[in-house]
Amino acid sequence: QDTPSDVVAHASGGETRLFGKDSLIPSPFDPRLILRVAPAVARAAMETGVATRPIADFDAYTERLQRFVFRSGFIMRKIFAEAKKSPRRVIYADGEDERVLRASQVLIEEGIALPILVGRPVVIEARLKRYGLSIRLGKDMQFINPEDDPRYRDYVATLAEVAGRKGITPDAARTLVRTSSTVIAALAVHRGEADAMICGLEGRYRSKLRHIRDIIGLAPGVNELAAMSLMITSRGIVFLTDTHVQADPNAAAIAETVLLCTEHLERFGLKAKVALVSHSDFGDFDTPSSTKMRAALDLVRKRAPHIEIDGEMQADTALIEAVRQRKLPSSALSGEANLLVMPDLSSANIAYQTIKVFGDSLPVGPILLGTAKPAHILTGSVTSRGVVNMSAIAVTEALALERH
Repeated sequence: QDTPSDVVAHASGGETRLFGKDSLIPSPFDPRLILRVAPAVARAAMETGVATRPIADFDAYTERLQRFVFRSGFIMRKIFAEAKKSPRRVIYADGEDERVLRASQVLIEEGIALPILVGRPVVIEARLKRYGLSIRLGKDMQFINPEDDPRYRDYVATLAEVAGRKGITPDAARTLVRTSSTVIAALAVHRGEADAMICGLEGRYRSKLRHIRDIIGLAPGVNELAAMSLMITSRGIVFLTDTHVQADPNAAAIAETVLLCTEHLERFGLKAKVALVSHSDFGDFDTPSSTKMRAALDLVRKRAPHIEIDGEMQADTALIEAVRQRKLPSSALSGEANLLVMPDLSSANIAYQTIKVFGDSLPVGPILLGTAKPAHILTGSVTSRGVVNMSAIAVTEALALERH
């Protein structure tokens, strides 16, 4: 018996119908039907000799169905495979949220991550029952109760120690550990009680970013955090940066972001093809923005000459090779760019939101780059599948950190 689908719940006005005398036939809105019915029919046809073209590789067939149901399936395939080899502890600041609870069920069943929830156990258990989920606190996953946890004094002491010179007084530390689930999650990661954290389903991005920067800190050699978002569109995939963090980065900051992004694309099994995007095409309009992107290009080429990168260029020049060949046949960038680096936060976030809405795109992220340990701030519009995707990414980051 599968747990109820969040898609069905939303289609039914939020109501979760559990299997029983009032709910025997699966809802036609359930996207998982194709993952159960189609393989069963195919197997039956093969076993009875009805099938004229038997399926040779059922794993590949199932994978194609997964990609049909979940648009993120293909691009996330390598990430999921890596995470399943060695699941790691991921702590969720929004542990009472329905999306986190549904994601936790998937993560545990598929062996992707080991969830730790920040939340009141009474509330979590009541919601698990309401949503028809079979996982249980203390048995399938751990939790931190912000209202009553024996580690409270230790967490306060740790916060005062790591953030005492960043404006956090002892009194403020006591209040934050009692009231901020993001602070609790970040402290758990800092103390080694979790390997990665996910937050941001509720509240403002910037406040959570400050807590992560103050408690978890920056990775060695990194000067500033950045964010990259994956957009899965009908014509393919593209990564955008910096969609959420740096308001107006200078050339050095943009170059650093490029290096962080290309390392992440390797985890997806992709070779980065980087376009430094601007209103200008290869020097045809000198403005502070376009000259900044040219300077960033020089810095990247000096620090990492192996990266395939060019700029500055307009977005259509980056995405359509024929256009680029007409403008600069000698461009170092071949094919279609898969990483668009924007000159500032406004242009990056506007592009992100526009592609998401008008392009009917599925976003994955934002992926926070440059932290000492994996930590990600999602947005209020994220789905439970989005939480699953980001959890798998966080696990692969934790594994990469252990290897280094």
